[in-house]
Amino acid sequence: MIRFILHRLLLIIPTFIGITIVAFAFVRVLPGDPILLIAGERSVSPERYQALLTQFGYDRPIWVQYWDYLAGIFRGDFGTSISTKRPVVRDFLTLFPATVELSFCATLFAVILGIPAGVIAAVKRGSWYDQTLMGTALVGYSMPIFWLGLLLIIFFSGYLGWTPVSGRIDLLYFFPTVTGFMTIDSLLSAQDGAFISALRHLILPTITLGTIPLAVIARQTRSAMLEVLGDDYVRTARAKGLAPRQVVGQHALRNALIPVVTTIGLQVGVMMAGAILTETIFSWPGIGKWMVDAISRRDYPVVQAGLLLIALIVMAVNLIVDVLYGLINPRIRHH
Repeated sequence: MIRFILHRLLLIIPTFIGITIVAFAFVRVLPGDPILLIAGERSVSPERYQALLTQFGYDRPIWVQYWDYLAGIFRGDFGTSISTKRPVVRDFLTLFPATVELSFCATLFAVILGIPAGVIAAVKRGSWYDQTLMGTALVGYSMPIFWLGLLLIIFFSGYLGWTPVSGRIDLLYFFPTVTGFMTIDSLLSAQDGAFISALRHLILPTITLGTIPLAVIARQTRSAMLEVLGDDYVRTARAKGLAPRQVVGQHALRNALIPVVTTIGLQVGVMMAGAILTETIFSWPGIGKWMVDAISRRDYPVVQAGLLLIALIVMAVNLIVDVLYGLINPRIRHH
């Protein structure tokens, strides 16, 4: 197992180098001049402009800038925000728990509903259960995140008044941040109604972010289940007189989980991309909204470091998925 993990770690190295190149190049093709942003003026004298170019290293050859950028990453220095004047990593770690909390709830929502829906659709293949569930999944997959989010806000927040429009908790609650996860911190605060308020603020963003992964997981689970339900070992289990629940749960589902786990792992990248829109729509103070604000302010160090840090998270999740492969099916370790 250790050899299997080390092999996967070695594969990450060229991917990481490629991502640093993409992140470094991306901020340099964005429109706008970071020097004018740093100077804080619409116009700046040629002397000051040149001094700032030299100070921030933008006058050096592009390959030297990239090498300094790469060296800084390996030292743990991801740069300093132009707008906040704070290290980018500090801002990232401050805002990251909000995105993790939202992404975790959205993933939980997608998995808890998606896998059972896919299993039921496969077992009831061709029935109205199957057609209804898969039709609903197709509709959910086809909905743009920004449109779904606005629709939910209009109906549940505006028309029914059941849920808050934005933020992570009502403004009347104030307590020190311990973990950065609002649901946990609200419980630790022991303030009446704080935890319920945090949960109510999570409902719409969770549904908005988790709908597309839910649809994908449901459809992948159905396909994987249909494939294994026709295998010999499943027919043998049925011939032995095992209950349908045992046949489906103990024999078919476990072998169908590998492509489903793959799908769940791939949805992490979708979650990160969707979090940018979701957090912007619901004013959720996470790294997605942080990145959008940085792009609008032309805060290049934040954009550059944010892209790289998000990519590192996605790679780490994919590594965990690879390890889960080996745990679910030991034969994969030897390939």
